Amino acid sequence: MGTRSEGGVAAVTRQGSPGAMLALATVGFTVTFWAWALLSPLGASLREQLALTSFEQSLLVAVPVIVGSLGRIPVGALTDRLGARRMFPAVALLTVLPVLYLGHVADSLADYLVGGFFLGLGGTTFAIGVPFVNAWYPPQRRGLALGIFGAGMGGTAISSFSTVQLSQAFGPSFPFDLVAVVLVIYAVLAYLMLRDRPDRPVPSGTMLGRLAATLRLRETWELSLLYAVAFGGFVAFSVYLPTYLVTAYGLDRSDAALRTAGFVLLAVAMRPVGGWLSDRVGPVRVLVVAYGALTVLAVVAAFEPPLIPVDTIAFLGMAAALGAGTGAVFAFVALLVPPQRVGAVTGVVGAAGGLGGFFPPLVMGAVYGTVGDYTPGYLLLALTAAAAGIYTSTVMRQRAQRTSG
Repeated sequence: MGTRSEGGVAAVTRQGSPGAMLALATVGFTVTFWAWALLSPLGASLREQLALTSFEQSLLVAVPVIVGSLGRIPVGALTDRLGARRMFPAVALLTVLPVLYLGHVADSLADYLVGGFFLGLGGTTFAIGVPFVNAWYPPQRRGLALGIFGAGMGGTAISSFSTVQLSQAFGPSFPFDLVAVVLVIYAVLAYLMLRDRPDRPVPSGTMLGRLAATLRLRETWELSLLYAVAFGGFVAFSVYLPTYLVTAYGLDRSDAALRTAGFVLLAVAMRPVGGWLSDRVGPVRVLVVAYGALTVLAVVAAFEPPLIPVDTIAFLGMAAALGAGTGAVFAFVALLVPPQRVGAVTGVVGAAGGLGGFFPPLVMGAVYGTVGDYTPGYLLLALTAAAAGIYTSTVMRQRAQRTSG
């Protein structure tokens, strides 16, 4: 028995080390999320260039979000069957096409909506990486490992920091060309270096059958609810915050983009922290604190206090809460979901998270266009976060106790 076990470990080591696989997956997630977020920092410029209404601008930056979210469902199911070594390079290469289309062809609202639709493919890689990382790490380390992988959502920060500045310095197509080149390089590296764990569980049956079985799991819907609030809030702010800061506080676009990047970076940094804390004190405690902080700080932001220091502190606090919350939700996934279904469940949960980020920008744009005030949108966020916190502290606490028991 000892010889067989040692041989199994040696075989896995030859196939790849967990740390290297985690690093490669995180880089892939970062690069594709960078592509996925290219339109958001350009929202204010495109509004002027194309004479868009507030709602049209919100729709333009939200379309990649909803497509990337819903696309996670089939991509997660395909990853369970085909593995990340095939899926990561394929999605990276396919994302190159809409990136180049947006950089060189699009010149109308319809063009940007079409390009944004296919750009959403870049947002599906989350459902590739989670089952991949989950297979490489033991249960007691998955919270931290998945949190580190989830920090790849910092690709949106790269976009926030660089897109406007690169456009102004080198021309409007340069950020798209740069991202296209990076995607191609990553696809090649992933194909050559990524290795699925040899003993990973591969589900049987058709994709539709497995999806139906996934949707019948109570855990799928519960985790989707929690992630829709945590990750949805992060996506909504990363997409709409530049517009909000320009409109509400009169900041210039570069300043607004840099402040948004700071929000994103803090949320990204807190995601591994949320996973690490969940490994030690449990995801329930982390989520209850995160949702409670989000509730209070959303109420503060609702009344548009002075940007410095009050609203800045409120936004940074919300960033920390949302980042920690996203890490905790996927510690719950590792705790509650059978390994052979992690990809499919991740696809649905990830879709819910993206959908949670799709509607708030549209609501904020519509509310501001109607009443000229953002307060109702923030109060709705506070109520939603409070409801998620109550559900976590009651129902999900009992679920966690039964599982650990």
